[in-house]
Amino acid sequence: MRTLGLLGGMSWESTIPYYRIINETVKRELGDLHSAPLLLHSFDFTRIERLQADENWIELAMILTEAARNLVSCGAQGLVICSNTMHRVAQEIQSQLDIPLLHIVEATAQEISGANIDSIGLLGTRFTMEQEFYRGRLKSRYGLKVVIPDDIDRTLVHRVIYDELCQGVIRDASRIEFLRIIEGMSKNGAQGVILGCTEISLLVPPSVCPIHAFDTTAIHAEFAAQWALGNSA
Repeated sequence: MRTLGLLGGMSWESTIPYYRIINETVKRELGDLHSAPLLLHSFDFTRIERLQADENWIELAMILTEAARNLVSCGAQGLVICSNTMHRVAQEIQSQLDIPLLHIVEATAQEISGANIDSIGLLGTRFTMEQEFYRGRLKSRYGLKVVIPDDIDRTLVHRVIYDELCQGVIRDASRIEFLRIIEGMSKNGAQGVILGCTEISLLVPPSVCPIHAFDTTAIHAEFAAQWALGNSA
């Protein structure tokens, strides 16, 4: 098996499912007492969040690249960023590494393509919903039409992610609001929805969504596990 390096702690609430799903996948594929060889760098998220709020992507890229290099020096053969938002600096990190960065958008878009969907809703932080690093990749590489909520609902989603989900707070009232927003995107043409923040599935599991939901945490972790097993290039 290949050794995976995980950049986690952004937030730690969603890093836990990565560890679990990767190991569950390896166990399912190999049986016996097999588990995945993993190296984890877990950030203090307060530092990361403050730089995100300032949109200081240059410093964030430097911080994550340094951590990635440390994982490589410890034996990582592939890299996983356990966060949708921090793929904002994925290109900068990859340019400094000789190992592959397993991109969350690539993993998710492949799942969407397999479902014969061409119009997809996107929920996540404001950065993920509004900036081109995520939406642009879905459009240019996979020809997907991307539907996002209006500004008021984008503000609500962003607030719930940081003020509640990243702090382990799950509220029924927020779940109702997210489901309302998903319904609204469906009415605007979305055939499915990307749960494009690794914490969202803690609040809104795909099983309760009114349209086909793509849980990026589960998809990315499974994708990474299959790569570690040698089942993908």
